[in-house]
Amino acid sequence: MSTIHPNAVEKIEILTLEDNYIDIAAMDNSDMVSRAMPLTGNLFGKSILAEHGFSAAVKITSGDRKRTFLMDFGLSEDIVVRNGEALNFDFSQIEAVFLSHGHVDHFGGLKSVGEKIGKKGVQIVVHPSAFKTDRFVSAGSGFKIIMPTPDEAEIENAGFTIIKQTEPRTLLDGDVLYLGEIPRLSDFEQGMPNAFFGKEGGEELDLLEDDTAVVMNLSGKGLVVLSGCAHSGIINTVNYAKEITGISRVHAVMGGFHLTGRLFEPIIEDTVNALKEIGPDYVIPTHCTGRKAIGRIETEMPGSFILNMAGTTITFSS
Repeated sequence: MSTIHPNAVEKIEILTLEDNYIDIAAMDNSDMVSRAMPLTGNLFGKSILAEHGFSAAVKITSGDRKRTFLMDFGLSEDIVVRNGEALNFDFSQIEAVFLSHGHVDHFGGLKSVGEKIGKKGVQIVVHPSAFKTDRFVSAGSGFKIIMPTPDEAEIENAGFTIIKQTEPRTLLDGDVLYLGEIPRLSDFEQGMPNAFFGKEGGEELDLLEDDTAVVMNLSGKGLVVLSGCAHSGIINTVNYAKEITGISRVHAVMGGFHLTGRLFEPIIEDTVNALKEIGPDYVIPTHCTGRKAIGRIETEMPGSFILNMAGTTITFSS
């Protein structure tokens, strides 16, 4: 596959509109990290809500050009919009949307976000397997947790134009790269062994081939990789980003790494060791990474680790 080199940009601001954690009293702001402070003047108002879901608005700046996109919509119908309103985020500036994969904790708020954006024809780029039906998670003893499927008609009615994409693709005039289907090459990242889908009267392991990420190129500093859940494996994801772009330096790895729970905790050490070998300047685990994995990353990579929260803005500058 030929190299796709995203534009070098001067600044990347990632506002987390939904994540699993919030501490409104953290007061650990820095030049890079800005925590939520939902005030009207100096009057404390609504808090930011956290839940099991993820959504991030990304603003890219290069010279006088500013571009804004959204990745994922969270779980509940209203929380991304509610948090955005509390933070005075202008949804109308969103020019494109990426769906990291077809699990409901990433598309649940799609309708309300579309209404808030308030314009027709905004492209939503998604792997076609995100629309796979009859998905479920096995919880043991024959109990199945049914996973809803995003509805194409509802997405279009919300104002979006669906772009189904399996291969890497740039958007916003080359400022952002959608990775498409990610090869599974590491020997320890084995997907989600308890995920299945119905097929021809039977059941098959769900390979979650729709799981993907987006990549940006911060001038002079390297790649910024943003994942949703990294069911493809966060190490596979970062290595594929390096291969596709031809850029070996990684400035930041951010997103869900899906290392929580008994099925995934055994690969925490392998993942942390591989992250250390990659050597990003910053690692920002979110959403489904899990308490044990986040603690391990903080312990092993203290100079690189950033704790994320709902309502946090992280700014990377060249």
